Amino acid sequence: MGERPPMQYSADGHSDGTVMAPQPGFLASVFRDLGVDVPEDPDAPFTPDGPDAPFTPGDRSGSGGQAGPPDPLRSPGQAGPPDAGGDEAVAAHARAAALTHHRTLTVQAEQKRLADLLRRAALPVSAMDFESQLRRYEPRPYPADGPAPAPGEAEPRWEDYVPAEPPTADPDESPARRLLDSGYQRELAQARLTHQRALREWRTRQAEAGSPAADESRRVHEQAEQARARAVREYNDSLEECRRAYRLAEPAAVESLLERALAAAETATQDLPAPCRAVFRPLTRTAVLDLDLPALDLVPSLTGYRLGADGEILPVPRPPADRATDYLRLVARLALRALQAADAVDTDEILSGVVLNGWLREPGAEPLCLVSVDADRDALARTRLLPPAAPYEEHDGEGVYADAEQDEALVRLRQLGAAVTPDPYARAGVEPAALAGPAVPSAPDLSANEFAQLVRELLTRGGLAQWSVRLRGPAGLVATGEGPAGSALPGRWVVWASRGAQPVGEEEIRTLAEAVREESAERGLRLTTGRFTDEALDLTGEDGHQHIHLVDGDGVRELARTHLGLPLAAGH
Repeated sequence: MGERPPMQYSADGHSDGTVMAPQPGFLASVFRDLGVDVPEDPDAPFTPDGPDAPFTPGDRSGSGGQAGPPDPLRSPGQAGPPDAGGDEAVAAHARAAALTHHRTLTVQAEQKRLADLLRRAALPVSAMDFESQLRRYEPRPYPADGPAPAPGEAEPRWEDYVPAEPPTADPDESPARRLLDSGYQRELAQARLTHQRALREWRTRQAEAGSPAADESRRVHEQAEQARARAVREYNDSLEECRRAYRLAEPAAVESLLERALAAAETATQDLPAPCRAVFRPLTRTAVLDLDLPALDLVPSLTGYRLGADGEILPVPRPPADRATDYLRLVARLALRALQAADAVDTDEILSGVVLNGWLREPGAEPLCLVSVDADRDALARTRLLPPAAPYEEHDGEGVYADAEQDEALVRLRQLGAAVTPDPYARAGVEPAALAGPAVPSAPDLSANEFAQLVRELLTRGGLAQWSVRLRGPAGLVATGEGPAGSALPGRWVVWASRGAQPVGEEEIRTLAEAVREESAERGLRLTTGRFTDEALDLTGEDGHQHIHLVDGDGVRELARTHLGLPLAAGH
């Protein structure tokens, strides 16, 4: 046989098999591997007659036809034609290259699906307030062949159909002669047909109007329409009742509306289940949302496959940081979408804030919180929750992958003070801002915003106005307020509120007294959900500290019961 061409290399000089020139030896080996008859001469025509075509010596070999097609099941060490091993090696290389390409296409399809999910997860959500859920009744006409006869409908008269006589130029001409006009005769015949048809239809309607079958059909239709109208009316009445309960901040009504809005927000990504449940706490008027995050393997871990020098198919992994960034990019969009749905549906401004926790739930493992947001109403109003309409664009050939610091969704989520895991694939969780626990929460169950809102609400209803927060953190806050003369809290106050298991000691009382002097205030209030030490209680009875007032956990719960009419559970 003639000399075989060497193994082909890719355009960049590497023997990865991804780019191969269609040389005659390569094509022949591929067709032979498929069991197809091909000539050895590249210039000779060939006919793929299939594996059962008879073999004729000299048809396939340029050296006298002594060799047939190599057996693809024969190993290179078995007896065969002198160049069978070379052909099989080339064919095996081609098969590996094709498989490499196929697997790379599969990875690229996964990447395209991720890009599409990121795009659809950023689409605006539909409004799901009460007005958009109202139904309207539109009556359907009775399905008859023609219009029903009106009561007392008169029989069609020939006088209403007869055409006008043709005009004449000679006034003395006989009327009978004018009637012989051919055009007039055609009009007259057509009028007779129209009159007869109208007369038949009138008689049919008259007959049907009095038939029992027609009366029964019309009665059934009217009953169905009455049932439809009644169903729409009852639904709208129940919706109005839900709206009344929602305005009264009843938990069941608020949670029902929120979960409807959250379910409607998922319609753009129904192929990516991300259910979100809502719990409403009337004590702080805060909704706690639990969002189930997608599985970690949704984001491709590979960029593709390559063919090694020895013909082995090797995966090309993505950098772990890039994969983590893409997962967090999707998580950020799902979280922002849920926050927007809750904010958009609250047209009556019942909510004071929203806490969202994103949970990764894996079989056989405890749920892991990967993202947590604690946002009050003002923060939600200041933040544009959704990224631009085209959130996923290519930059400098990076494809769908981009720097996490430049991703709009992650930037806006962090602007809300969200806690986001640094590496979801390392299972590095974050502390939830609040837990959707029992219906009656305790102080540790509340988020930082909830606790600040609770303290402000209690003291504002107690008479302390002009509330101004100076410092705030997870454990508490420092604020100033001023009550009018004659109120329960007259004058200017410095308030230090905290929650925690550690008792408040004497040193903190002295620190509050110094803050009162620096703020030129008249009184100070130290509020804690725990208790005070005996030394702190004794200090407030001494001269110089009698203007410091103390409220412990029992006092906070009593204030909540008095001013809010709602219970606050004891700390656990």
